[in-house]
Amino acid sequence: MSQNIAIGSDTPDTSDGLHVLDLLIVVSQQRWVILFTVLVAVAIALSVAFLMTPAYSSTAKFIPPQQQQSAGVAAMLGQLGGLAGAVGGLGAKNSGDTYVGVLESRTVADRLIARFELKERYKKSTFGESRKMLSSNTTIVNGKKDGFISVTVEDRDPQFAANVANAYVEELGKLTSTLALTEASQRRVFFEKQMSDVKSQLADAEVSLRRIQERTGLIQPGAQVTAIITVATQLKATIAAKEIQIKAIRTFASPQNPELLRANAELQGLQAELTKLERSQSGRQGDLMVPTGNIPEIGVEFTRGARDIKYYETIFELLAKQFELAKIDEAKESGTVQILDPAIPSEQRIKPHRSLIVLGGIVVGLFAGLFLALVRHFYTQARSNPGNREKWQKLARIWNRRAVQNSTAD
Repeated sequence: MSQNIAIGSDTPDTSDGLHVLDLLIVVSQQRWVILFTVLVAVAIALSVAFLMTPAYSSTAKFIPPQQQQSAGVAAMLGQLGGLAGAVGGLGAKNSGDTYVGVLESRTVADRLIARFELKERYKKSTFGESRKMLSSNTTIVNGKKDGFISVTVEDRDPQFAANVANAYVEELGKLTSTLALTEASQRRVFFEKQMSDVKSQLADAEVSLRRIQERTGLIQPGAQVTAIITVATQLKATIAAKEIQIKAIRTFASPQNPELLRANAELQGLQAELTKLERSQSGRQGDLMVPTGNIPEIGVEFTRGARDIKYYETIFELLAKQFELAKIDEAKESGTVQILDPAIPSEQRIKPHRSLIVLGGIVVGLFAGLFLALVRHFYTQARSNPGNREKWQKLARIWNRRAVQNSTAD
């Protein structure tokens, strides 16, 4: 059985451990120490509570753009065949998380930092530190049930907090007008890119057909071929008539007869023109008389070139219709960030919670006072014990000896 010193008495107590009554006796004896400690802690807590800069919060709540695909758009997509499947995936509705992500983006943060000069307000030297500070003062919540998005901003100035919260919604509206966030915007971007590609292909096809026309001389296959055949027929008939004329002249004229020589020269010229039409040789640039031997090959080449132009023209017309519909739908959806509750300056601060700080000071002061009371009590008991007094004196001699040694070394 251990020997303990009874609290408040010089006689030893033979009971085991420390009784609760002993603690109550210590608290009673050291109540002024405890009370003083609690009062000091409360005074410090009050000072901190009133010295802390108060913070206010303002919340802006808005309805994100609602996305839906009209029946007219779905019907027009059917005209594009395979392209309809590619665009069909764009019809899915975007969740509010997309708009929350935009609000939390670096682009929006940088715009707000520049707009409200937050680097100077937060006393930060870089945009990165300012973004972190703005993010810590901003809370963005996407309501899963009602679909509303709320933006809450904290600041020491209630009017400034309201301005920043409303600015978040304004910046979202500006970005949604340029980014393809909605289904209509995605369709517009898709068809715009497709139109650009098809337009380039159509221009290449037109250049290719122009080169075919310049190289072959074939411009209008139907009328031009008919004209060429008519010319060839007329040449053959003229040649036949000229040959008959020459045969008639030879019956009464000598070979050196000027009339016969002139008729032979005319016949050779007609035959040369006919040969030019019939032989497979390229005509001169700008010559519209296509060789009859090349008409089938040139006709096929020209038909293919014209068919490519017609194909790309048809695709371009269909895409242009879809592009215009997408622009109309996008115009309808643009600016549909509907503010339900604009942020207004708060009349009540959200922090500091002075009552909680004072309560915390009381609790901390109470525990600190109990600890100091116990330490003071046991120190007093240790000093009053004769055996411990000798130990204290020995400890004091040791420290005095060391102090002398240190002073001598100096």
